[in-house]
Amino acid sequence: MEHVDVEGLRICYERAGSGPTILLLHGFIGDGRSTWSAQLDDLSDEFTVVAWDAPGSGQSSLPPASFRANDYADCLAAFVRALRLDPLHLVGLSFGGIVALELFRRRAVVPRRLVLAGAYAGWAGSLPADAVGERLRVSLDRADLPPDQFVEAMLSSMFSASAPAEAVAAFGASVRAFSPAGFRAMTWASAEADLRDVLGTVDVPTLLLYGDHDTRAPLAVAHALHTAITGSELVVLPGVGHVSPVEAPELFNRELRGFLTRTTA
Repeated sequence: MEHVDVEGLRICYERAGSGPTILLLHGFIGDGRSTWSAQLDDLSDEFTVVAWDAPGSGQSSLPPASFRANDYADCLAAFVRALRLDPLHLVGLSFGGIVALELFRRRAVVPRRLVLAGAYAGWAGSLPADAVGERLRVSLDRADLPPDQFVEAMLSSMFSASAPAEAVAAFGASVRAFSPAGFRAMTWASAEADLRDVLGTVDVPTLLLYGDHDTRAPLAVAHALHTAITGSELVVLPGVGHVSPVEAPELFNRELRGFLTRTTA
């Protein structure tokens, strides 16, 4: 794993392949390698694939407790500049989608293509207020659990019942090493973000990938983003849960590669 220091934080990342750059942003549990290993392996025949560990995840430094979506986006922009990754295609899963949209708001880095998977316009921008409050409360409570209990509590909503057991187990092994402080920061950032005003400003080709068994970012969320982002494409992955690149990597990669190839031809 490589690392770079940006804005006082050590950011670790995986990089594979050569060609146009795809930057992958994971969700609020897991890290770059555990979320995107299949994409690093499969897409590197045609692309330079980079997966970061967000601050507070994997081997990256812990951010201040006050870190919010704008801070993650600023850190990501500095990361892109430090590694000279621009121009790039940007792919955000769940919380990673929040960071991607916040980055787009700031226009510090404008991706050539945007892919949002199981993503929200922030919890506050996509979920009812009572649901946000409950999700925030439950997540903060879970941050205090022992690692094995944390994994058990979190994985139940991340995958469909038919997800391959070995894929779930491998992802769970990385989640077991979670940082409670890092998880709290990403939870607060997710809960407070409301990016509905950004959606109408997205002016690059955009692909929305959502599993129809995703209980965390259900299809109502997908359709709202699809309506708000002019010209976006919505692809529903049948039988798939929230962490689609882990649960259904072949399907996910086929849709991602096809979109990037089709829209840049």
